[in-house]
Amino acid sequence: MPVAASAIYFLNLRGDVLINRTYRDDVGGNMVDAFRTHIMQTKELGNCPVRQIGGCSFVYMRISNVYIVIVVSSNANVACGFKFVVEAVALFKSYFGGAFDEDAIKNNFVLIYELLDEIMDFGYPQNLSPEILKLYITQEGVRSPFSSKPKDNKPVPNATLQVTGAVGWRREGLSYKKNEVFLDIVESVNLLMSSKGNVLRCDVTGKVLMKCFLSGMPDLKLGLNDKIGLEKESEMKSRPAKSGKTIELDDVTFHQCVNLTRFNSEKTVSFVPPDGEFELMKYRITEGVNLPFRVLPTIKELGRTRMEVNVKVKSVFGAKMFALGVVVKIPVPKQTAKTNFQVTTGRAKYNPSIDCLVWKIRKFPGQTESTLSAEIELISTMGEKKSWTRPPIQMEFQVPMFTASGLRVRFLKVWEKSGYNTVEWVRYITKAGSYEIRC
Repeated sequence: MPVAASAIYFLNLRGDVLINRTYRDDVGGNMVDAFRTHIMQTKELGNCPVRQIGGCSFVYMRISNVYIVIVVSSNANVACGFKFVVEAVALFKSYFGGAFDEDAIKNNFVLIYELLDEIMDFGYPQNLSPEILKLYITQEGVRSPFSSKPKDNKPVPNATLQVTGAVGWRREGLSYKKNEVFLDIVESVNLLMSSKGNVLRCDVTGKVLMKCFLSGMPDLKLGLNDKIGLEKESEMKSRPAKSGKTIELDDVTFHQCVNLTRFNSEKTVSFVPPDGEFELMKYRITEGVNLPFRVLPTIKELGRTRMEVNVKVKSVFGAKMFALGVVVKIPVPKQTAKTNFQVTTGRAKYNPSIDCLVWKIRKFPGQTESTLSAEIELISTMGEKKSWTRPPIQMEFQVPMFTASGLRVRFLKVWEKSGYNTVEWVRYITKAGSYEIRC
């Protein structure tokens, strides 16, 4: 749930109340005394930024020489509370010329009260965008003599659209000679595999990045091969869904430009994009992951002074694809004295600073395999031999035009009232997150 703040206090380092605003009547006016007595005077301010006293919780943060304290009487979202404080301070700084301290608060009492009434309603955070609030709260704050007035060369956006929150992230009047949209699906594979090739843990975290150079106020619609979206589309068209691979997206988060009402009802990603580069959405996949590589290691310890290492790496993606910048880090004992190895592809060397054989392959084609064979001589120690823990093998790579989740863009439609033509570019990239194979 949101913050649901009962009151907010601004205190100096002595605990004096500089300014406060009460939004609900479920807390008493002496709550700030409890904060001073149980937290400030006991010098426990740095231990935890969230404290519960009686039936209320205190969420506080120190900015310069001012403590901002939010009092809540219910089970509120603490992360949302801290986010509110950070955004509110940025708003105050934009009005005060970049300064936020005890003097700035004392010099701007009236303006702060006006802003507090706008940015929080009955304890719930509202719009904190300085660009939007300055359209109808035009009073300028008293600036510190040491702060310079920020340069603002941006054109003022349409006030009606900004205040209603329709497209507060995009200004009107944009014009480009060539209208283009670039869309990148970037995924990171996180894997833990046993030495026998069994997957112990695997998931994919991905994000959809966009770069838009479009004139006017375009409306974009993105279609993906996610299971829920395809089922909703077939339901609305009263016909069976098309066959093909569908995926289930978990933990999806969107940019503020996405029309969530339309997404909840139609399961389509519709939005008016910001100008330039932005992150449209993030997601996670835990089922049906297509692993780009399989690694089969064999390590034999021959007595106390010799080891044999054989590592076979197989690329599982399509034969027409290839991976770039493949790096395989194979751990060896700290007492390694000499290494002798052969590789079928790429180059390898022993790096004593990280106790690993580092095998680099510049370009790794799909549906192929490469092998590293190494003989390792160890320094013989007089003391009792300790068993080697065998850290996991680690991989780094980047595979263009491949997604481990199987996510694909089915369509990307751009509509604008002037009817201009657009050029859409779509690219897929899969990288290694934490890609580890036990020896």
